[in-house]
Amino acid sequence: MDTDQSKVIAQIKENYASLEKGIVNQLYFEAEHGATIGHYREKIWAEMFKRIVPKKFVVEQSVFLIDSRGKVSNEVDLAIFDELYTPYIFRYYDLKFIPLEAVAVVVECKSTSLNKENLESWAESISELKTSSAQKSFARTIRAITSGPADTQPATRPLRVLCCLNEQKGLPTAADTKFDVVVRALKEERKLDIKWDEKKKNLYDWYLCLNQANGREREGIKGAEEAEAHDLDEYIIYRTGNNGSDKEELSLMSFNFQLNQILMLINNPMLFPHLDYVEMFNGSRRKEGSDSE
Repeated sequence: MDTDQSKVIAQIKENYASLEKGIVNQLYFEAEHGATIGHYREKIWAEMFKRIVPKKFVVEQSVFLIDSRGKVSNEVDLAIFDELYTPYIFRYYDLKFIPLEAVAVVVECKSTSLNKENLESWAESISELKTSSAQKSFARTIRAITSGPADTQPATRPLRVLCCLNEQKGLPTAADTKFDVVVRALKEERKLDIKWDEKKKNLYDWYLCLNQANGREREGIKGAEEAEAHDLDEYIIYRTGNNGSDKEELSLMSFNFQLNQILMLINNPMLFPHLDYVEMFNGSRRKEGSDSE
């Protein structure tokens, strides 16, 4: 690589490092009289995600997720979803109900309270939502009208993210709390510490848990072997440390590539089952339990 190109690459890395420091500094900014504002921090996290997710996705604060069985999640601090394809179930000013099929990522933002039971309860309210096994969805393809989900995505679920500060001791791991990734702002280091669920060993594991959320693996998924050969650690980007030799991880830049790789594996949204939701609201939807989980 020639000198000019090397300088551009180095400058991009430095800009990511500066942006990461700025995000952490803002997260720890204290309002007058020492009071910190949780809603303000949610906005900072939201802006971070807006910088790195594709424009097809919308990042909204304070939403509720709903499925076609009528189940509703706990309030979600941040939801990342496709607004162009799937309709809102209900939106009135700040009150928003988003169908599960549209949502790619849900984020819980915590400043002071990291109670494990509360975190698990929140994550469970998301995992209890199910896409319909009947999937009364109809959409035009190139040569036909298709109905029902694709074999590669019969039952989707959103990626569950915990964003928090590092002042709390004994922070539970992602796997312990049913989160897929924990993003923690480190005050002294002015960096982000990002930990993915280590139970997912490779990209195929991530594909299965997000697209086969009903637990039934489809046989013969093309590209499975290639996906099994790669994991998210390969997406970590480094720069040379201050002493000129040690490598320093650029967490935000790495997270950009890691998250967007996961988003491409989700291939969100699913075909939207309009009729399932209509039947649910009309009371003619089959009772919970009649759909296979």
